[in-house]
Amino acid sequence: MKIPLLTAFLLLSMTAGSSMASTLYRCTDDSGVVLYTNQKTSKKGCTVLSHQASPAASGGSTAGSRPKAASNPTPSDFPRVSNNEQRTRDGDRKAILDKELASEQQNMDKAKKALTDAGNQPADKLQPLRDTLALHERNVEALKKELANLR
Repeated sequence: MKIPLLTAFLLLSMTAGSSMASTLYRCTDDSGVVLYTNQKTSKKGCTVLSHQASPAASGGSTAGSRPKAASNPTPSDFPRVSNNEQRTRDGDRKAILDKELASEQQNMDKAKKALTDAGNQPADKLQPLRDTLALHERNVEALKKELANLR
């Protein structure tokens, strides 16, 4: 199976980044076949494409330390929302969720009634009604959960 060179290079560079110290080689054998690898062998004419030191050697984070915080603060011209505006938006969101919840509860009640009215129909006729009821029940639960997460 032949892998395009760019794809092979990207795959190797991603796996090379996960090792402690990574060096990427471009190796060409006697027949002219090019291989990108992170392991240099003596049988192939290899040249170094990139070298990356380990995070510990370069002063980066190690397993026991925290990564450095981002050094670029929020720009001063970044859009901000006042507390009053945010409260208004939160209130609107709650009203919308309440309306959706009421609508889903009505749909769930209708689905329950349709399933009850179907009576002793064959199972293949009842299954779509059960599926519809289950969908509305999941929607009601999701909306209740969303409303509970509001501030």
